[in-house]
Amino acid sequence: MKIPVIRQLFENSTPENLEATLTVLEAYCEFRGVNEQEIDVAGELITNICGALEVHESVKSGMAERDALNAFGQKVMGSIDR
Repeated sequence: MKIPVIRQLFENSTPENLEATLTVLEAYCEFRGVNEQEIDVAGELITNICGALEVHESVKSGMAERDALNAFGQKVMGSIDR
């Protein structure tokens, strides 16, 4: 998870485009010819896309972009610490 990447995706992509990209990446990971390194890269992209989607939802609900980005980062870091 990289907050600058999530910010870039949030600012430059619609939720619909992010959802479509997410669908493609998930399908790609299910292909049996994909190696572990490729799955790791796709997984990082998926995490960043999901973060951008969550930021879109938070901003739509009235939260400021900065606060939404920070909240997502804290949520992820909190789940790692458990």
